[in-house]
Amino acid sequence: VVAPLVVGLMFCVGAFVYVAVVRYAMRTKANAGMVQIFSTFGLAILIQGGAQYFFTPDYRSIKTSWLGGHTLDLAGIFLPWPQIYGGLISIAAFAALSLISRTDFGKALEATREDQGAVALVGIDRNKVFAVGWGLGAALVGLAGTVLAIFYYIHPQVGATFGTIAYVTVALGGFGSVFGALVAGVIVGLVEAITALILPPTMKAVGIYALYLAVVFFRPSGLFGKL
Repeated sequence: VVAPLVVGLMFCVGAFVYVAVVRYAMRTKANAGMVQIFSTFGLAILIQGGAQYFFTPDYRSIKTSWLGGHTLDLAGIFLPWPQIYGGLISIAAFAALSLISRTDFGKALEATREDQGAVALVGIDRNKVFAVGWGLGAALVGLAGTVLAIFYYIHPQVGATFGTIAYVTVALGGFGSVFGALVAGVIVGLVEAITALILPPTMKAVGIYALYLAVVFFRPSGLFGKL
């Protein structure tokens, strides 16, 4: 129910982060990428600390929801409805993102990322484009958070685990490819599930990181990389 509100608020947060932090980090003349990474990393620690201070580090969960505790029976295979809902929302989000990438804004964002100086010559304001891009990214994180909260525990550092998996997924699919991220997400999920069957469940992340190392060694650009 609150997903639209969360998405809207997170869009504003993402745009504000670009305007207040990232825009200045990108102005550095040396190692701009590293400065941007460490500035956002420091901001993440600040946000986590604030959440821990105001909401405590306790693990929490949503005890009752419309989908919680319900399963779908497919020939003796029981699938939890919250995860099915999350999968459908993910597919819808990928479809929307794919459509956005084909719009004038999507093309402007792609061009601005490729060559900021060239787009300025044709009248594209890189700060506006990047602000909307950061807002869009944060909005998708907000959407993911509302879906995960239905069936996953919540605490201030919960995003760290998913952040690492997300990076592996994007690297596997290829930076700059929306379709690649979708395919890689399915592959990563299957690898994690298979690893949990072979090894103890607590070591299921081993398969994901082994997959990431294989990508780094054999196909650094990813499966559908554009960069």
